[in-house]
Amino acid sequence: MGRSFGSIRMAALEITGRWERAAWSLHGEDREYALLLVEMAKRHTSEGFYAFDDPLEAVLFSVLVEIGKERERRHVDH
Repeated sequence: MGRSFGSIRMAALEITGRWERAAWSLHGEDREYALLLVEMAKRHTSEGFYAFDDPLEAVLFSVLVEIGKERERRHVDH
């Protein structure tokens, strides 16, 4: 039985939706950072559908890629 990319994509959207709802429950700077994580999570999940069987793994991979890019940008700016 093959895996369904549609169901992985839907599960990733459910995860980011839950993260976004949780972000809005936070206050101030915590909310800003949490919403940034949600945005990061959504950036590469399409690629993750093909590389991962687990939607949470795809979402976390996306966030980690974006954190790495942000770290690199900050390092270059200093």
